[in-house]
Amino acid sequence: MDRGVATLTLNSTANRNALSFRLMDELSAALTAAVGDPAVRVILLSHAGPVFCAGADLRETTAAVSAGTTLPVVRLAQLLADLWECPKPLVARVAGPARAGGLGLLATADLVFAAASATFAFTEVRLGVVPAAISPVVQPRLTARGLAELYLTAEPVPAARAAAAGLVTAVVPDDGLDEAVAAAGAAVVRGAPGALAETKRICRDGPGVVLGEGPSATAMRARLAAAAELSARTFAGPEGREGLAAFAEKRQPYWEA
Repeated sequence: MDRGVATLTLNSTANRNALSFRLMDELSAALTAAVGDPAVRVILLSHAGPVFCAGADLRETTAAVSAGTTLPVVRLAQLLADLWECPKPLVARVAGPARAGGLGLLATADLVFAAASATFAFTEVRLGVVPAAISPVVQPRLTARGLAELYLTAEPVPAARAAAAGLVTAVVPDDGLDEAVAAAGAAVVRGAPGALAETKRICRDGPGVVLGEGPSATAMRARLAAAAELSARTFAGPEGREGLAAFAEKRQPYWEA
């Protein structure tokens, strides 16, 4: 921890920080510890290696589909709920590509700083599945047109386009990313802890929260769980199975052939 800022680092570079059960469990445990530590005022989500996050761990997903066991996307919904409910300001640092489920992590952050060279893509439809599991946290962040463009085309876009769509707070030169993140953390730490928590709640749930009318954290958790079930069904469906097989075999799925 540095001056009240606790850094949680995605560190599974062998699979491009894909969201495996192990990585998600470790991130969830680190988040719980940071939230419970009164010395922590701001939580920074960062990454090791050149890739922020490649999305779901497709090897684990394929194995789970074949075995009929719980898919990683279901665990992801639980992690996203934990991040969304985090009472402390959450800042994300993106120095490389972010894909699919990794964008769900970014959507839970209050502030997202991206290097100019970073790229972003919701790649689910090209795999034969839908970005359902992350949608409850992604939709509040993006403009309606931006959401449709990024979801339907699945094309990687530069950081500037992700910012215009609402996914990124600020785009900075690659060599200035750490400085920008540090400055944001230092600014947030100057706020009173209780005031920051309540202000974050207003930002997250909307002005109705002041009158007790905003969407509750419990409701978001339920939406994420239901959305994860939809994602799991599409992974297990014919197009999802074909997409997973095409990925494993390094070929195009039949709909692109």
